Amino acid sequence: MGHGSYSGKASHGGREITLIEVESVEALHGGVVNADGQTLGTKLSPAETRRNIAASGVPLNHLVDQEFWVGEVLLRSTRLCEPCRHLEDLTQKGVLARLIHWGSLRARILTEGTIRVGDVIRPPDGLNRGGQTPGDRG
Repeated sequence: MGHGSYSGKASHGGREITLIEVESVEALHGGVVNADGQTLGTKLSPAETRRNIAASGVPLNHLVDQEFWVGEVLLRSTRLCEPCRHLEDLTQKGVLARLIHWGSLRARILTEGTIRVGDVIRPPDGLNRGGQTPGDRG
């Protein structure tokens, strides 16, 4: 099994799982237009962003410091997940600047469970698939 890459810097917690908006990644391809009228797009897949979950239809920046469910797992976002130089080194020049503040979160995992492809991100009020409410953390 291979080894991932991580920062050797001390963590302030809350980087157990990361999420990114699919819409943010898709917007990279449209890019910006420079003074010569050229589109400076960046083609990147959600997987290449190195985030654990690619979410669609959810404005993740609004979830900072909030609890929310992904499938049967309760998470609490801790802060935005800003891109790092390593991501740009692995992909292409310009990715770092284009992804700053664009729909990416770091979160703590509060409950055990399974997250599946297609699971919905929803607020903590209401039941999850396992029948727990956010207060039932065991």
